[in-house]
Amino acid sequence: MVTVRGRTYLIALAALATVLAGCTSLGVGGTQDTSAEGPAARRTATSSPSPTSPAATPHSATPSPTATTSSPTPTRAAPTSTRRETTRPASPKRHRRSTAHVAKPAKVLRPAKPAKRVRPSKVLVIVEENEEYDSVLNGGNAPYVAKLARTYGTATNYQAGYSTGCPSLPGYLLLTSGSTHGICDDDDAYAHQFDGSSIFSQVQASGKQWRVYAESMPQACAKGNSGTYVPRHAPAPYYSSVANRCADWDVPLGTTSSGALRNGIDNGLPAFSFVAPDLCNDMHGASGCDSGRIGAGDDWLARWVPRILAGPDYRAGRLAVVITWDEGSSSSNHIPTIVISPHTRQVSSSRAFTHCSLLRTTEEILGVSRLGCAAGAASMRSTFGL
Repeated sequence: MVTVRGRTYLIALAALATVLAGCTSLGVGGTQDTSAEGPAARRTATSSPSPTSPAATPHSATPSPTATTSSPTPTRAAPTSTRRETTRPASPKRHRRSTAHVAKPAKVLRPAKPAKRVRPSKVLVIVEENEEYDSVLNGGNAPYVAKLARTYGTATNYQAGYSTGCPSLPGYLLLTSGSTHGICDDDDAYAHQFDGSSIFSQVQASGKQWRVYAESMPQACAKGNSGTYVPRHAPAPYYSSVANRCADWDVPLGTTSSGALRNGIDNGLPAFSFVAPDLCNDMHGASGCDSGRIGAGDDWLARWVPRILAGPDYRAGRLAVVITWDEGSSSSNHIPTIVISPHTRQVSSSRAFTHCSLLRTTEEILGVSRLGCAAGAASMRSTFGL
């Protein structure tokens, strides 16, 4: 602002008008002009002084040397930042996997743990009579027995283990007590009583049960011969140490449809079972029996063995079945012996075994001590997967 006499206000007003006009044209501090004349026309009209106004005189604006000049304060524009503006990149959105059209991967199943192998805890022994190995397995007379031998296990070098000059009873005593007790005859149980230990007394003492299933037996624990039943082929009545249980556990066999053995198969066999077919069905033969002894015995086994193997004990792996012969002939005691279990498949062993071996194997499975010759005999257990 210039103060020269009385013109101070006029000059100030003129300067202010100029500033306002400039701001208006720039659109600063006011509303945008939308008139037909436009901002340029208004700016010209506002800034041109009247010819008669003091501002129109050229010299009226010359300041005195002592004059003080004050520049009008313009409206401050918004400061312009000198900092470099950087646009921060937007964070990438986390990609959500769409499950609408994506098939779920197939679930990978872990391999099932192999089932724990069940070792036999029960033994069932079937004893046939008086035939050598070749006459049964190589003569074509016993196709079912031959099939069992091929399917399961066979001991090709099994000897009865006692003198060929003695009859059946010593073989049954050896098989069940580990000794012949010096016997070399076939007398009945009235003639011979033994108070020593046997597989029957061992099982009984261990808190388990045994059974003798004797075909054609007239009554439980019969000590004398009767028709096609002979006690020498079902030896429990010879052992006085088990007399207290003989009437309960030495029983008639029954038939494939009913009776003691069928009931045991269906509902659970005891720890030790001894099965004795009668004279017509054990290949021994007798008056009134079929002349084809071996074939009759083979047919009997074909009726009973499938039922035994269909029972819960065998299917659960708890039961081992052994089919053997008491003796061979007067010239050879090389006899067939078949071992059947769920874990015995197509085993043919030429290892030397005897009735003492079978007794030892039975005692091992049942967890009792070794009697007589069993203590030094070869076990059949590992050979036949028992």
